[in-house]
Amino acid sequence: MAKDKPGPIQIESFADHHVITQPNPLRKVLRRVDQKDIDDPVARAEKALAGLSGEFKSWMTIEAGRLSAAHAAILKQGFTRLACEELFRAAHDIKGDAATFGFPSAGAAAESLCRIIEHAPNLGEVPSDLIAHHINAIQAIVRERTKPDTISMAHELSRQLRGVADEYLMLANRDRPEHLEAILAPSIAPGE
Repeated sequence: MAKDKPGPIQIESFADHHVITQPNPLRKVLRRVDQKDIDDPVARAEKALAGLSGEFKSWMTIEAGRLSAAHAAILKQGFTRLACEELFRAAHDIKGDAATFGFPSAGAAAESLCRIIEHAPNLGEVPSDLIAHHINAIQAIVRERTKPDTISMAHELSRQLRGVADEYLMLANRDRPEHLEAILAPSIAPGE
């Protein structure tokens, strides 16, 4: 099939400038639609998301279970490279999915856990309670999210975990100034 060649370039000359108009071969494939037939991809996506929203709780429960399994592997085998990677991936996935799924406080707690994994000089020296508290908080936030008055409590819990984690990281990295700047940076997890 031979393609039609675009028309010539048009040049209009004026006293102080030129206007160059290139042919637009895409005009031939453009189709006008009635206002009533206009497709709104954002509205379609929001509708699809609303249809899936009943699944969010179960998806977050699965992600929280994956985080707990990664932590259990660390408790059993120690901080092996694979166990640490799985713990980080599970926490990172929760951090990324939590706001979309309606659990922003779980995302904040997961971000705090990710920061510990990223910035602790030696994960084996991180107080085991600090990691366990993050995982337990994420579990509780996911489990209790539908109950009244838990949103503000979950937000406060995540805020306090971040404070304790930052305090630990600043102490652990006091001899590593390149890490202190990243530790003192504000949270990037979406707020409530």
